[in-house]
Amino acid sequence: MGSQALPAFSLLQAVIRWQFAPVVTGFVLLAAGLYLWGVLRVRRRHPARPWPAWRTAVFLGGLAVVVIATEAGIGSYDDVLFWDHMVQHLLLLMVAPPMLVVGQPATLLLHASRNPVHTWTKKLLRSRVVTLITWPPLGTAMYAGVIVGTHLTGFMNLVLTNSSVHDAEHALYLVVGYLYFLPLIGREPIKWRVSYPTRIFLLFIAMPVDAFTGLVLGSESGNPFPSMADGRPAWAPSPIDDVHIGGAVMWVGGAGIMFVLMLAVFFAWSRVIRADGGLGWLEVARRASFAERVGESRGASADSVGSAAPRRASQASGNQSVDDDEHLAAYNAYLARLNQSQER
Repeated sequence: MGSQALPAFSLLQAVIRWQFAPVVTGFVLLAAGLYLWGVLRVRRRHPARPWPAWRTAVFLGGLAVVVIATEAGIGSYDDVLFWDHMVQHLLLLMVAPPMLVVGQPATLLLHASRNPVHTWTKKLLRSRVVTLITWPPLGTAMYAGVIVGTHLTGFMNLVLTNSSVHDAEHALYLVVGYLYFLPLIGREPIKWRVSYPTRIFLLFIAMPVDAFTGLVLGSESGNPFPSMADGRPAWAPSPIDDVHIGGAVMWVGGAGIMFVLMLAVFFAWSRVIRADGGLGWLEVARRASFAERVGESRGASADSVGSAAPRRASQASGNQSVDDDEHLAAYNAYLARLNQSQER
């Protein structure tokens, strides 16, 4: 591992010490190049509506986090210090993916491309495979499984002794993190439209997973990762102390990052409520649910209530009352359709 040649870890070393990872460098350069190509293309095609500069900055910042986590000092010490390894994991799983999601690369591709690429992209985003892997409960389960499976099993010893597995672990964190956060904080044109309360809930239930993993690591009485003790430099903390510090990083750091993301979702929700005329969150949720349900009966209710009622009812998330006669008629049509489907 060459750990004996490394100087004692410090903030200065984390900044100035770099290692070259060809795969990471190639991925980052390709992703950044394609993204910037899309930004320039949108600017040429739509000069009055260029791609938001802040989204570009956030996406490139997410790629920079990947580089810092793997090629800067954090990456240099990740097989020497377990707590540094945990910092790397948080960056790759909970910091870089949300930033990449906010950058909306798929939406940028749709804006920048023409047929047939445009059509292919839309079909892919609505395909069964993408719909399955972006299903929010599945993403939450994958996130929890990756956290526990890569830290509380013998997999960590394999990672510390096999560089290929270690690199695959980095890719796993990025992919799982992206799929988990995509329907919760993203605005890509995928099938799932998750309500803000559900988003906050799915973010919240991930916090105990981080806490549980951190508590287990912090309460270890022996070194669960003997491979990290081999060739350990004299300046490093003892293996068991290192594991305890790593557990604290996972617990406190993971909870802190998730709390920030929950706040971001909450503030976005607040802006939606204000844009809806200052209605309470419960009324906004009720109207959104009503509009969604009645919208399903639009085609089937044309003969019974006319086309105007369901069309107006589909706007129930706006400032109209959901209790007027037309909305009531549309809702009754929806109930009639539901009753017919049950009878069949």
